[in-house]
Amino acid sequence: MSMDNPPRYRDPVVEAYKKDIDRTLFRENLKLTVEERFLKAMEHMRFAEELRRAGREARAKQEDSFKPEN
Repeated sequence: MSMDNPPRYRDPVVEAYKKDIDRTLFRENLKLTVEERFLKAMEHMRFAEELRRAGREARAKQEDSFKPEN
């Protein structure tokens, strides 16, 4: 084996997890431009914030329903 192409070490833990990863999602994402990836990430951030907001509202509504009325 030449020094230009040494054997690659493969971490057995990483290899065990790789079987459970859908690499098609990575490939599809890599087909996008950098700008498209940023826009997609910002969409995900907006969605995550909307979920947080909805969760806060639901918890507040639930807490209000347990407060005793005077």
